[in-house]
Amino acid sequence: MTLRRRRLATALRLAIVVSVVAGIVLTALGPATVTGLLPYFTIQSNVAVGLFAGYAAWCGWRDRLEPPSAVKGAVTLYITITGVVYHLVLANPASPFAMVQPERALGEALGNQFLHTVVPLLAVVDWAFFDRRGRLRPRHAAWWLAFPLAYLGFALVRGLIVHRYPYPFVDAGQLGYGGVSVSAVGFAVAFWLLGLLLVGVDRLLGRAGTTAAPGGTDDVATPVPGTRSDAAATTDR
Repeated sequence: MTLRRRRLATALRLAIVVSVVAGIVLTALGPATVTGLLPYFTIQSNVAVGLFAGYAAWCGWRDRLEPPSAVKGAVTLYITITGVVYHLVLANPASPFAMVQPERALGEALGNQFLHTVVPLLAVVDWAFFDRRGRLRPRHAAWWLAFPLAYLGFALVRGLIVHRYPYPFVDAGQLGYGGVSVSAVGFAVAFWLLGLLLVGVDRLLGRAGTTAAPGGTDDVATPVPGTRSDAAATTDR
């Protein structure tokens, strides 16, 4: 990765870290506390992408090998899920799982947008423009479901203890375990397809241009025999 690209990537990743911290702090200024926010997938996915972005910023600035693309794909998927589910399911009046959106003070409203809109968008931009391409495989889309499924188990067990559920589609008290199972299968399929979409976009972007090599340099496109670039490459050797 060139120095200019490393600087851009570092700046973007620091913006992600700042947005995550701002989102959590501003949200905690409302009725919710930090500990009260932790059981939510929104917070967990934001913390994950914030930690990853901070480490990736350090790696990029020092021109060191960045974390595996499969890990970055995972955290990108999870934060994308946060944004998509919030806007299309929880905050959408037409959704059967829509939650009543409370009146929020300005700070809390900004925090909510940071966590559900700004951070997901910045994370997708980082993945699209600064990740190494062509390293994702369709099997990764299935592996990435491990965390959402583990979260489902956590939410159900916690619900048995505290009699509260973070989201209406995992509320066994209202839906019953049968209803939760149906919604879980539907969401799992949707998340798997979203993961496959990331894999497909990764391949398309890989074919469209060069990718960043592990050592932080740019891969050079292979010259086509008989072309001017091939002759130039031969002369360079």
